[in-house]
Amino acid sequence: MKQIIILLLIALSVRSNSQDYDKYFDEYGVKGSFMMYDMNNDKFLYVDSARCMKGFIPASTFKIPNSIIGLETGVIADENFVIPWDGKSRWKDCDKDLSLKEAIKYSCIAYYQELARKVGEDKMKEFLAKFDYGNKDISAGLDLFWLEGGFRISQAEQIGFLKKMYNYELPVSKRSIDIVKNIIVLDSTENYVLRGKTGWGFQDEKNIGWLVGWLETGGNAYFYATNIESEKETESFAQSRRTITEKIFRDLGLMK
Repeated sequence: MKQIIILLLIALSVRSNSQDYDKYFDEYGVKGSFMMYDMNNDKFLYVDSARCMKGFIPASTFKIPNSIIGLETGVIADENFVIPWDGKSRWKDCDKDLSLKEAIKYSCIAYYQELARKVGEDKMKEFLAKFDYGNKDISAGLDLFWLEGGFRISQAEQIGFLKKMYNYELPVSKRSIDIVKNIIVLDSTENYVLRGKTGWGFQDEKNIGWLVGWLETGGNAYFYATNIESEKETESFAQSRRTITEKIFRDLGLMK
């Protein structure tokens, strides 16, 4: 709670640029908000600061801490660790034996559900507390709490967690962090590296979409959290999370 209040006070001290970026959410017919932290300049940029402090179901963005926890507990050895397919058909890219790096790339739920079961409830609670990740409510079930139930995390909290991850301030090994950093690269050019993880869940009868991560460019890191919602499930909903984020970065001159 203290961290959220501090982030809110900082964010409210920065000029809102929502009038410039609302158009990107409107293009896709979604309601949403965007929050970015410029590390070197210690500044926030946001679209709808109040919404950035609101909690949402984390959905597959939880695959980032879940991967770290799996590695740190020794449940999985490295990014090549394979969990066998359970034989239940879900979608093409996930209907096979998968390694960690494949499971996060294709956002395969079953891999991470089995990982969570192997970690166990006690260890999961322990690491969520150590990470100060969201509201820590896993009452919906060890292999479901990030997909349904009362677990909530805000964009401000997502950025707080990612900053600690980037700066090796989480109480885990550097090795575990480095492995996960390497498997969440979305795009890499000679000018920048974009890292992140999408999420798509359901809350209050609405589709909730996420993209969280950070952009490395010009010797700086820009931590971001994009969240959208819509009552309609459309093909463009999934695409909009990354497109909106990248359009804002390009407008800022950060992705060239």
